Amino acid sequence: MLRSLYSGISGLRAHQTMLDVTGNNIANVNTTGYKTSSAQFQDTLSQMTQGAAGPQQDVGGSNPAQVGLGVRVAGVSTNFGQGSSQSTGRGTDLMISGEGFFVTGKGTQQYYTRAGNFQMDAAGRLVSPDGGILQGWKATGGVVNTGGATGPITLSPDTTAPAVATTTATLGGNLPSDAAVGTSVERQVKVFDANGAERSLTLTFSRSATGWNVAGADANGATGASTLTFANGALTSAGTMTVGGITVNMGAVTGFAQLNTLAVTGQNGAEAGELDSFTLAGDGSLIGSFSNGAKEVLARVALARFTNPEGLEKAGGSTYVATANSGAAQLGGAGEGGLGSLTSGSLEMSNVDLSQEFTNLIVAQRGFQANARIITTSDEVLQELSNLKR
Repeated sequence: MLRSLYSGISGLRAHQTMLDVTGNNIANVNTTGYKTSSAQFQDTLSQMTQGAAGPQQDVGGSNPAQVGLGVRVAGVSTNFGQGSSQSTGRGTDLMISGEGFFVTGKGTQQYYTRAGNFQMDAAGRLVSPDGGILQGWKATGGVVNTGGATGPITLSPDTTAPAVATTTATLGGNLPSDAAVGTSVERQVKVFDANGAERSLTLTFSRSATGWNVAGADANGATGASTLTFANGALTSAGTMTVGGITVNMGAVTGFAQLNTLAVTGQNGAEAGELDSFTLAGDGSLIGSFSNGAKEVLARVALARFTNPEGLEKAGGSTYVATANSGAAQLGGAGEGGLGSLTSGSLEMSNVDLSQEFTNLIVAQRGFQANARIITTSDEVLQELSNLKR
């Protein structure tokens, strides 16, 4: 039987595979984080019809004569080039700008993906559409240990920021230097204890012949006293007072005439707060904003990179699993070791180039037609041989 028949058959199979790969690329043109693939061809073993001969003194050398036996698909490679950014405005949509992969978990199996379209489940975990749980490091007291083991990232609405006891309070503004002796000005400062319980600290300023006398009274019964003196409107006394463990700083108060703008400018305590929202920093840190105004790092998203990402095996759902040729996953945070940075509110689009894929379709179609022509031509030759008997 003619070898060209089998060469044509191998060409049909190879170009059919090329059509399959190209069709899959086009089908996934709008798949988040999809990476385009391409079929790689190589020739098969060639049949030797004449071996090579070295040159002799009276006879020249001859080259080998071989007849190829067709083509085969050597492999299907994946292009991990960066896809374009698509803004979504959803805080749970994440995009990697770099070489990293998100790490998700299902049971004991870890998967890796470029698709960052995560959402909250009923347990407050960030999960992919197919149920993979985003992995990272939990923060303890606002500090993340990236050297520890990774686990599910949980952003429970029940998360609270602890209460902070007030230790300092500050005042600013102006006390009128032309006020009559005996004039009284009172200000209330809202302060908190270590349990977040609110109480009032009352500060009473009384005009004296030399300045202002300050008396502090805490709702718990603690008291304190101080004196403020001014020269040309500038404070010349210490300007501090302690009431029940709270240091009242009045160093910014001035003493010019006709202005009474004394005001409480701040205190460092807070009641316990519940989680209102979260934002994502460029290093993958998830920062929670609480109802008491506190901001605290809750967790950090883990990213993985591989020595040979093309060695990853596709596992469906826009995920990959590590193989012997991809190397082990190297975990780290965004911005470390070439892992790239993270952006919240955006997704990475497919990197499929439609113009290239349609060109590949034409090439595969013509290649398929040409190999089909090999078979029909070989058939005609066999037909001629059969007709020799007539």
